[in-house]
Amino acid sequence: MKLTKEQEQNIKEQQSQNFKTKRVTSPELEKILYEAIPILDHGFIRVVDYMGDDTSIVQAARVSYGKGTKKVSTDSGLIKYLMRHWHSTPFEMCEIKYHVKLPIFIARQWIRHRTANVNEYSARYSILDKEFYLPTNDHLAAQSQNNRQGRGDVLKGDQAKKVLDLLKHDAENSYKNYEEMLNERYDGSIIDEKKIGLARELARMNLTLNTYTQWYWKTDLLNLMNFLRLRADDHAQYEIRAYADAMLDTLKKWVPITYEAFMDYRVGGIEVSAKGKSIIQKLIKGEKISIEDSNLSKREWNELMIAFELKDKVI
Repeated sequence: MKLTKEQEQNIKEQQSQNFKTKRVTSPELEKILYEAIPILDHGFIRVVDYMGDDTSIVQAARVSYGKGTKKVSTDSGLIKYLMRHWHSTPFEMCEIKYHVKLPIFIARQWIRHRTANVNEYSARYSILDKEFYLPTNDHLAAQSQNNRQGRGDVLKGDQAKKVLDLLKHDAENSYKNYEEMLNERYDGSIIDEKKIGLARELARMNLTLNTYTQWYWKTDLLNLMNFLRLRADDHAQYEIRAYADAMLDTLKKWVPITYEAFMDYRVGGIEVSAKGKSIIQKLIKGEKISIEDSNLSKREWNELMIAFELKDKVI
């Protein structure tokens, strides 16, 4: 990821600000505020604003006048209780705003989370940067044979090179035609003074989905955790997971107590159906049970066995 000198200067100016405030702040998050954290080949995320911290959650839960309690352990206990019992509204009291640069095809996947305020770079008004996402060799994989929306084995040798060449050629060729239709290059220079360019809102339709776009994405803490629970999961697409992993680190810096509870109860925890609970109870008592007796589908059964490593304890 490369930032222009102007972008780097803008970030330095933002980071050099020294405002006094009576609001709560998170010291660790303050250290990286405005910083561009690189993702993929040309992408990044930046935390550009936030409101509240762990004590804000405690304050909201108790509807108190103070910040929380004098003992961090007491705040931690309450936040864990809220997380454990799915009490959601206190977490909505905190908000965070990210500046994200990402490929268009990931933006379209990301926007399915309809619980945030989003303002995207306008290709009707401005020309999109000449930057495209190209996967590295270890993330260039074939279609999975048993998962319709996942990847299988990594492509090798000439096949991998051919695919990357096609991706790069199509992106560069489409962008070249995009500039020609606009009669304007990405740096703002006119190609032919005698020609009239096509409207930007029409020319943009020719761009490939690996072209980078940017947006501001603002959400509350509850919905951020809902997003991260899905997108930081091993089953999520690698590209969006790369962003989610970086955002997990910002969550840890922002609300460390909530982060710990989130990783324990949401990311590391397991949800079990009533039927699954019954099977586990029988196994604890030493009873043997088979898939035929479980009333679970094959997929449900396999997921339960894998989650609790129970294959050796059933018949």
